[in-house]
Amino acid sequence: MNALRSVVVCLAIALTGCAFTVSLFAQDRSYGRSVVATQYGIVATSQVSASQAGARVLEQGGSAIDAAIAANAVLNVTEPNTNGMGGDLFAIYWEAKTGKLYGLNASGWAPKALTIEHLRARGVTEMPQYGIDSVTVPGVVDGWAKLHERWGRLPWRDLFQPAIFYADHGFPVAEIIHAWWESDSKGLITNPESQRVFLPGGKVPETGEVFRNPDVARAFRLVAEQGETAFYKGEIAKAILKTSDDLGGTMTADDLASYSAEWVEPIHTTYRDWTVYELPPNGDGIAALEMLNIMERFPADSSGPHSPGELHTRIEAMKLAYADVKAYDGDPRFGKIPVEQLLSKDYAAKRAALIDPARANCTVAPGALGTSDTTYFSVVDREGNILSIIQSNYNNFGSNVTVQGMGFALQDRGGLFSLDAKSPNALAGRKRPFHTIIPAFMQHGDQHIGFGIMGGLNQPLAHAQFVSNVVDYHMNIQAAMEEPRFTDRQQLACKIVIESRVTQATIDALTKMGHVLQVHPDYTSQMGRGQAVLHDSSTGVNFGASDPRADGAAIPEQPKFAAQKP
Repeated sequence: MNALRSVVVCLAIALTGCAFTVSLFAQDRSYGRSVVATQYGIVATSQVSASQAGARVLEQGGSAIDAAIAANAVLNVTEPNTNGMGGDLFAIYWEAKTGKLYGLNASGWAPKALTIEHLRARGVTEMPQYGIDSVTVPGVVDGWAKLHERWGRLPWRDLFQPAIFYADHGFPVAEIIHAWWESDSKGLITNPESQRVFLPGGKVPETGEVFRNPDVARAFRLVAEQGETAFYKGEIAKAILKTSDDLGGTMTADDLASYSAEWVEPIHTTYRDWTVYELPPNGDGIAALEMLNIMERFPADSSGPHSPGELHTRIEAMKLAYADVKAYDGDPRFGKIPVEQLLSKDYAAKRAALIDPARANCTVAPGALGTSDTTYFSVVDREGNILSIIQSNYNNFGSNVTVQGMGFALQDRGGLFSLDAKSPNALAGRKRPFHTIIPAFMQHGDQHIGFGIMGGLNQPLAHAQFVSNVVDYHMNIQAAMEEPRFTDRQQLACKIVIESRVTQATIDALTKMGHVLQVHPDYTSQMGRGQAVLHDSSTGVNFGASDPRADGAAIPEQPKFAAQKP
């Protein structure tokens, strides 16, 4: 029987010619999902319901901005641990008709009275990682408003209806979100309101269990009807201030009312023949660009992206870039951040010269200079406009403090401040902390890609790996997103987390170089969760990719189907 089947296959190949043979090879690939391709818009998020909501907005004539706000609002409901109205937002927008790039920093500042002196007077010697003193002013709602004001097409209130629906009617909890929810259940117990809202019946909702949050539905109705005023000056602001006051926090009405997101100029570098963009400090996108500059000093390894030589170069470049960003990054409104020097090709050459091609460096220091759990999503509309956007609470459920009666947690971004007064990231009132969440964009000729990979300090090194996969190894964006990755959870030491899809031979070779590898499952969420969209301006075709390390999908907009005449 097997022999007969072989004869039939051979005869089929002979009859159909080379095209059949080529298609067999095309199916023999190292990644699981096909890249999404369409002449219409695409919304790529970490939750299918959010991607669908954004795609529906595109179908209704909405812009990439409209779709992103609708998708983000749904993510606030369906991923309450990773993002929400109590968090921050950063965005890069590429306008197709002009080719211009815009950056928005919607990260919040510390309350004016939250200072090093205030904490030390209370006996606090290290920056709190949870609780009310880790809370900074949330920036996301003002970020949505500023984006919508410039590029929104649909009415503001309409964008929040999908989120309100899911909050009121409920949604089945996704498997990865359930696991993260479970991991923070002890933190939620520390706050009565968090326990009431997010532990119904005293426990974490199971995978597939329908979870409802009528309180956050109420908050979204207020924002939909009253705009950002409801959040920063109105009823939601009052609820935030009461929550803070009850816990001994320092936030005031003026801390909220005075806040405004900031338009910024994206920073960039070239990697081979591509241009890669990130946002400037207080974020750590600069680390991704410096890492790419260092990697560029070495040729891509012909053995492939997860060969020992390639991975060694990437790991060592990461350590050097991270040492610098830890030493020099902060809020540029409070001190000069040496962006130009850190992005200099000459400086990268000096840092690259420190890499020993045969040995891991376990004690990396910052270079000598002259005088941040999250959700990322991306949208491309049918005109080719691209929004690369990221939003976060920082840790799971942020500070673990939930706003009374509003159903969302407040972020703990303040935990990233330093209590060392000499640090560029030293805590100060009305100062923004060092930030880990970074959207990115890259382009070459007619190819324009909005991308991001979340996961705290994992993000810059994950960005650099994605860029190299596209540029050096000519992968499509889905393959580049799925490619095995490494990460460094301890930062600057030799302990590296790596996925098990890397071969044992590579793991053995890296171990001999001095890397201490922790091998995790094939698609571990330790590597972060990414999304990407690509617009080809020569053909008008859009492409979307969604990371299998998340629960989401890249969903295309459906065109209007007219009845065909017989």
